[in-house]
Amino acid sequence: MTVPVQPSSTSPSDLHKRGVRLEVATLAWNVIGVVILAYAALAARSIALAGFGLDSVIEIGASTVVLWELADAARSRQQRAMYLIGLAFVFLAVYLAAQSTIVLVIGFRPHHSAVGITWTAVTAVVMLALATGKSRIGTRLGNPVLITEGRVTRIDAILALAVLTGLVLNAVAGWWWADPATGYVIVFYAIKEARGSLRH
Repeated sequence: MTVPVQPSSTSPSDLHKRGVRLEVATLAWNVIGVVILAYAALAARSIALAGFGLDSVIEIGASTVVLWELADAARSRQQRAMYLIGLAFVFLAVYLAAQSTIVLVIGFRPHHSAVGITWTAVTAVVMLALATGKSRIGTRLGNPVLITEGRVTRIDAILALAVLTGLVLNAVAGWWWADPATGYVIVFYAIKEARGSLRH
């Protein structure tokens, strides 16, 4: 009697489904985050929170693009997906470079934001976990778009820590310039990721 072989839990189909679930989770988290960050940024008048909110908008777009790409992993779709992600990062870099410079020049001082501090701290942990999952699954599937979007998510975690540092320094030490300075940190990573995505 032949014993039926159970499908492997690490089959390409299963890995594909896991990748989709990770992107859906990222999408849902950032949709909620945009609302929270918009409120916190307006209440605190924080360029760092506004920039992080824009980064979350880009992450929403990136997740949407990756879900679209995963629905049909044709090479043409992968190239268009990478291009769209790259353009989004170019926009973020240009906006934050200009906004952070204006804020530093005029000496605009943001308020404290307990909501912003709490959300960015939790987001750093969640994004790091999601990024690790995307990197592993993308590598096993040989999917460059999922791997790249995993890097985007990891950057989201790093930026959350950077924004958190700026918010805490402003709240505890009164270093108002730490807020716009964080914007430059986001600019640096945005340019780096834009170049990587557009190169594909």
